[in-house]
Amino acid sequence: MPFDPLRSLRATPLFASQLPAGPHYGLLAEFATPADLYHACERVRDAGFTRWDAHTPFPVHGLEGAMGLRRSPLPWIVLVMGLLGVALGFLLQWWVHSVAYPLVISGKPHFAWPAYVPIAFEVGVLFAALGAVLGMFGLNRLPMHHHPLFKSKVFERVTDDAFFISIESWDPRFDPSATRALLESLGARSVELVES
Repeated sequence: MPFDPLRSLRATPLFASQLPAGPHYGLLAEFATPADLYHACERVRDAGFTRWDAHTPFPVHGLEGAMGLRRSPLPWIVLVMGLLGVALGFLLQWWVHSVAYPLVISGKPHFAWPAYVPIAFEVGVLFAALGAVLGMFGLNRLPMHHHPLFKSKVFERVTDDAFFISIESWDPRFDPSATRALLESLGARSVELVES
């Protein structure tokens, strides 16, 4: 057996594949321009597909609206984590100065909150940053070290000059022939069945 340094990592649940098992991942359609992709996304959304994505080499203005995506919950995660950090910063300083080591310094009260603001602010920033990073990883289902789309030779151009829509095979409305016909009717340059 050849040496595989990531074998033990792949065996753990954290790094296990989060894609359903099956012979096919779905269909991958290539479009010529961002405008073609935009209009195709509107039609795929209107057809009722829910397990699909658009792939572009650069941001396409308004594409998230054409796809029918809702706003990300990440700002709320960052806000809650930041407020939690501020509260914990104040709580820690209050506990240290009022409960654990109640010393009177320069005649100030035990809970002199204005002096606690800088540390509470910094702890809030720390927790907000951690919430942003961990929230991004969680919402994007990362780490995923491999994706079935990486097997497609055509998909290699996604970082250069190609625009794609991928529709996953476990979408309730997915039918290989009907979905292929829909994508071809939308003006796809090529439609490829991607293996899992």
